[in-house]
Amino acid sequence: MKKLLATTFLAAGLLGLGSAASAAECGDVTIANMNWQSAEVLANIDKFILTEGYGCNAELVVGDTVPTITSMIEKGEPDIAPEGWVDLLPDVVNRGLEEGKIVGAALALSDGGVQGWWMPKYIADEHPDIKTIDDVLKHKELFPDPEDPSKGAIYNGPQGWGGTVVTTQLYKAYDAEKAGFTLVDTGSAAGLDGSIAKAYERNEGWVGYYWAPTALLGKYEMVKLDHGVPADPAEWKRCNTVADCPDPKKNDWPKDKVQTLVTKEFADRAGPVMDYLNTRAWQNDVVNKLMAWMTDNQASGEEGAKHFLEENEEIWTKWVSPEVAEKVKAAL
Repeated sequence: MKKLLATTFLAAGLLGLGSAASAAECGDVTIANMNWQSAEVLANIDKFILTEGYGCNAELVVGDTVPTITSMIEKGEPDIAPEGWVDLLPDVVNRGLEEGKIVGAALALSDGGVQGWWMPKYIADEHPDIKTIDDVLKHKELFPDPEDPSKGAIYNGPQGWGGTVVTTQLYKAYDAEKAGFTLVDTGSAAGLDGSIAKAYERNEGWVGYYWAPTALLGKYEMVKLDHGVPADPAEWKRCNTVADCPDPKKNDWPKDKVQTLVTKEFADRAGPVMDYLNTRAWQNDVVNKLMAWMTDNQASGEEGAKHFLEENEEIWTKWVSPEVAEKVKAAL
């Protein structure tokens, strides 16, 4: 890949090719527009930068993790999946990489997709001694169960989520019931969000399952609890993720690898665009804030992309050459 890029840049330099070369190399490009907010806005950012900065004919196509990545490997389309949660289907992704059907570009989220148990920052500030799950379980009075204030409460996600299974297993592993905590079924994503919003509005204690990047964590400042033990991948697979496993052990929640994936065919002809895709990465705190703005303003992915590009020049201009940056700024 490095040799390919070097050759492309050398050819462009020798022939004095400008944006016309970029357009010729890039041509038509399809970008998977996944059906959740962070992926949607990243797809729109890529579309804007590829179209305006590199002269591509970029088009968004509807996507979701499993069908998109499978289609890229089997049919060679779409060309780009900006936010691929590769840990959700590791065998498929590894097969695509090994067979030379897809190429891994930059980590879309440089600090990874983050899941775990969180509490409000104001609780963390008031009680600096509370850093781990075990620390929380010593203070049921700070996290009262709304149904029975003599007990503490740990809020879980709705049935059917992988994170809900893991939280149930960790509840057992950390002996939370023995510590006087109940596991609260919030019933739905809205119920989970509502429980956090309610706690924040009343300045009350809350602890439970959540993840990033999300608009909610852009609006309400939360602190992720340390699990107090190192990660054990074998144990995670054996029991922490298995609903009916009877003897879960304490374990750390692994970060999800969130990577941009590109078809090999497009990577081979993309020229300088691959340099962008190999560089373009952002962090959870940036995405959380952008998603909170989008939610508050009922903004589309396209509107969110323009807002990000207008407000965060110091971030995205590092992803591209000065010449490309000027074209994008002019288009804005």
